[in-house]
Amino acid sequence: MELAAQRRLQTINGHLSSTDGSEQSALRPNHTAGEFFLVVILNRAGLQCCSSRETADRKVECIQFFQSFPFDRSARYPLKLLTGFPDHPEIGTLHDNFVRSVETFRDNKYLGTRVRVDGTVGEYRWMTYGEAGTARTALGSGLVFHGIPKATEVFGPFSLLILQQGSCVGLYFINKPEWMIVDHACSAYSYISVPLYDTLGPDAVKYIVNHATVQAIFCVPQTLNILLSFLSEIPSLRLIVVVGGVDDQMPSLPSTTGVEVITYSKLLSQGRRNLQPFCPPKPDDVATICYTSGTTGTPKGAVLSHRGLIANAAGVNCGIRLYPSDILINFLFCFLILQDNLKLMDDMLNLRPTVFCSVPRLYNRIYAGIANAVKTSSVLRERLFNAAFNAKKQAIQSGKNPSPMWDRLVFNKIKEKLGGRVRYMVSGASPLSPDVMDFLRVCFGCPVVQGYGMTESSCVISCMDENDTLSGHVGSPIPSCEVKLVDVPEMNYTSEDRPYPRGEICIRGPIVFQGYYKDDVQTYIPFLLSWCLLTREAVDEDGWLHSGDIGLWSPGGRLKIIDRKKNIFKLAQGEYIAPEKIENVYAKCKFVAQCFVYGDSMNSSLVAVVSVDPEILKNWAAAEGIKYDNLGQLCSDPRVRSAVLADLNAVGREVQIKRPQAKAYFAKAIADMYAELSASDSSPKPML
Repeated sequence: MELAAQRRLQTINGHLSSTDGSEQSALRPNHTAGEFFLVVILNRAGLQCCSSRETADRKVECIQFFQSFPFDRSARYPLKLLTGFPDHPEIGTLHDNFVRSVETFRDNKYLGTRVRVDGTVGEYRWMTYGEAGTARTALGSGLVFHGIPKATEVFGPFSLLILQQGSCVGLYFINKPEWMIVDHACSAYSYISVPLYDTLGPDAVKYIVNHATVQAIFCVPQTLNILLSFLSEIPSLRLIVVVGGVDDQMPSLPSTTGVEVITYSKLLSQGRRNLQPFCPPKPDDVATICYTSGTTGTPKGAVLSHRGLIANAAGVNCGIRLYPSDILINFLFCFLILQDNLKLMDDMLNLRPTVFCSVPRLYNRIYAGIANAVKTSSVLRERLFNAAFNAKKQAIQSGKNPSPMWDRLVFNKIKEKLGGRVRYMVSGASPLSPDVMDFLRVCFGCPVVQGYGMTESSCVISCMDENDTLSGHVGSPIPSCEVKLVDVPEMNYTSEDRPYPRGEICIRGPIVFQGYYKDDVQTYIPFLLSWCLLTREAVDEDGWLHSGDIGLWSPGGRLKIIDRKKNIFKLAQGEYIAPEKIENVYAKCKFVAQCFVYGDSMNSSLVAVVSVDPEILKNWAAAEGIKYDNLGQLCSDPRVRSAVLADLNAVGREVQIKRPQAKAYFAKAIADMYAELSASDSSPKPML
């Protein structure tokens, strides 16, 4: 039987860049360390190009030796995983990193926000690194002044000092410079930051505050009212700091509550008058506890260390070239709660960023907007765009430089929509459709890459190379982790699969989290800490983090996400369904905001709940001359249902959805749809 390693070697040899001077292929090498080692071994043994029978046995021995390495690493650091910045070994914590930034770029612009006066949007107002560093010190000193405990030593068995643990500080607001300043203050004084999100809902926020024993919370006036509504149910809280609050408008709480409410500006003033020395954390200290909504029950708090976050940043830094002159726009939190896209585009035109990081949902909107504008333009303009697009795409995928004529004629106008200076586009959070990625690469004339990661891995696991023009994958592992695929026989995914090995993606290295906070489920290190235990489901005995994602190794050492280990169910006829795959098929529908597909073993067919995009649907209805009183009436119109269903069958767009919550929320709609199916004929029809 042909060895899996042999098949992989054949794949590598077949996709390396040509050395005979022929046209460069778009499928460029993107080695993992395992492939790197195999090629080196064979070359050194003089066996790479040898086909004589005398050396066949030696070649097989080398391949078998290679096969003994069951994981892949980045070829940039094949012998040792990266744990920090190679050029700056002194940086071991987030505090160290920011201290160096302040020292190096003291007078450089750091954080900017648009000033809003009388409801109008003004110019960006900037804070330098030096100013941010000063505010960081004042905030941290203010927390100490109010008696919020700094780091305390935590001892394990045999009086062994395991780590320093500071008080937990909650951040209950989004996308403000103050968010970053508070986080820097937490790092400088060994506090543990705990982000709190509106999207989790008040009950989840209350649970997290109690679970993490949060003692201080930074919020805004809008979230202050939510906190006050269940203040008596969060006994650990001692201080509430209101960002953007006015001193004489702060509520005065009874002394029996033990909670003081002050403004952000007042805390800064108190800190400046009572400056305290830093209490720097150690690399293995906890930097943050990030709670994820999870798929079952209450939120889980992923404990991330300074070492893990620095290792991750260092690993990503090896593949992405950033410069002090680069400008990034931070809008994701706003966008994820449906911030007005028009305001975002106005911000882009004003700021003119050079690096643009987003999620597929927005990239899909950009793609759909440009495509729609082309289709509704004149025949001549549409033909010109198509000619320019096809010519430039072919050049890019052939490794050639496209003619600048196409940018002057067509694409420069599109580039101006994002400010005209974007030189790097990054996508994350969920897979970006290959055709959308190719479209963006052509229209904006810059590298478009996507990465793969999870909270439990301190963020990034793998990332595309900026010179890789092949779409549909998430690149190779970053240098600070190693990745392997584990067989999932119940889903027919194994390392022996052809043409490429498949299995559950598992990660190991310094980026792996310390565990779930106060999770006392089965552990493989029962004496680690009572407040942080790793479950067998998440991390196994050998330190491998099990992601739950199914991947395959594609040519050139590229990782491709193809499925989820969970979220599958069996229909009445015995057919297994992976609903997320079907949801992905529906993703590019211009009408769809979200789509939830459901089925169970008592029924033989699937149903779907589709959430429409109101703006697009209303515009379409106006063009079709459809009258309506409200959105509900419009969605019930048979003409609308037919149009959306037709589009669902033609296009696909990726959408993430929390399945258990969606199942509960749409329980009645699901029951009604199955009732309607039962009342219809025996050949179920697709339904909205």
